[in-house]
Amino acid sequence: MMNFTVHKENKTTAHSTIFYDQTTRGIIAILNCPLLLASIVGNAFVLAAMKKISSIHPNSLTLLCSLAVSDLLVGFVAQPIFIAGILTRDKFVQNLSAVAMGSACSVTLWTITAISVDRLMALRYHMRYDSLFTESRVRYAALTIWLVNVLLSASYFWIEQIYKFTMGIVTVICLIISASCYILIYRVVRLHQTQILAQQIAIHPPLERNGTDMRRLSRSAINTFIFFMFLIICYSPMYVILFLYGLSFIEWKIEFNFFTTLMFTNSSINPFLYCWRVSELRGEVLHTVRRLFCKHTVES
Repeated sequence: MMNFTVHKENKTTAHSTIFYDQTTRGIIAILNCPLLLASIVGNAFVLAAMKKISSIHPNSLTLLCSLAVSDLLVGFVAQPIFIAGILTRDKFVQNLSAVAMGSACSVTLWTITAISVDRLMALRYHMRYDSLFTESRVRYAALTIWLVNVLLSASYFWIEQIYKFTMGIVTVICLIISASCYILIYRVVRLHQTQILAQQIAIHPPLERNGTDMRRLSRSAINTFIFFMFLIICYSPMYVILFLYGLSFIEWKIEFNFFTTLMFTNSSINPFLYCWRVSELRGEVLHTVRRLFCKHTVES
């Protein structure tokens, strides 16, 4: 009689666990659907607008395009595979999701880091920046970021634990580099403000153009810092989980899926950040949206 009762309780617990697991996976899938659409539509409009903008420095435009493409692929490739993986629970689909997610999201992280380094170099070496960081060098750097991350993500199929541990370590390194860049940017900007104040006291007008350039670069650095802060908020929980998994072999499946969704959220937010912080891009995106809307209205 006691064995029958224990068996019945275990069966009830198993059914509750299965129901809870299915409900959780359904909630995660539902949460990802609007994020997926926002990422695709938003980044598609941003990329279309970037082709028509000439006022942004070519190096910044190259890195922003790389960032927008990685965010677009998150919504167009990584998220649909992720949703299919958590709904079907197919092992191959889940592995494919990990590779796609690792490639696209890591490119986003590395590109944000590259942008922070680029802004620091533009501020510190603004007189020699164009000769040191040519358009071709920045393009090669962007292509290298993509190639290295695709190869690194493919290693997931062979050594999953080492891959996750490595991704955690690399993420920490990227965050440290970016944080260091913004500390140095802050120091450069403060030094420049001191120089402007001394210039105003001495009434020395020849440095006026240099001051205008530095203010423009400072604003660009502030914009990049805002992107970086949103990235930290969205990415940190996921990579903490990866790092801990690499150390302990403990899997947090539910937490992993929710933190993956939070990481995908960054790709949906970035287009709105572009339009908020970059006035030239905002104007072109609004113009594109109006033109498409008017065209659709006329055809209807």
